Amino acid sequence: MMVNIDRNRSTHRLKVEGEMTIVNAIEMKNALLDGLKDCSEVEVDLSNVSDFDTAGLQLLLLLKLTAQKLKKGFRIVAQSESTMRAIKLFQMEEEL
Repeated sequence: MMVNIDRNRSTHRLKVEGEMTIVNAIEMKNALLDGLKDCSEVEVDLSNVSDFDTAGLQLLLLLKLTAQKLKKGFRIVAQSESTMRAIKLFQMEEEL
């Protein structure tokens, strides 16, 4: 699991690689929330996520809600097949 943060002025792009699962949820949480520092908007690139479970979904919701609370923009800019399947399975397309 890795989160690369491209800090481009006011927008940060978080590129997630590897698994977004319960196994690495604590690490992932800290890395994702770090991406909210010193920006006005965060973009999340999930195109290289290989495995995604309900913990991954919860992390995305946490990131979105935290961004909203801090009055920062949030959007998912790319998804892998596994993230699309899970988001659709849990009917979270509108939420995310």
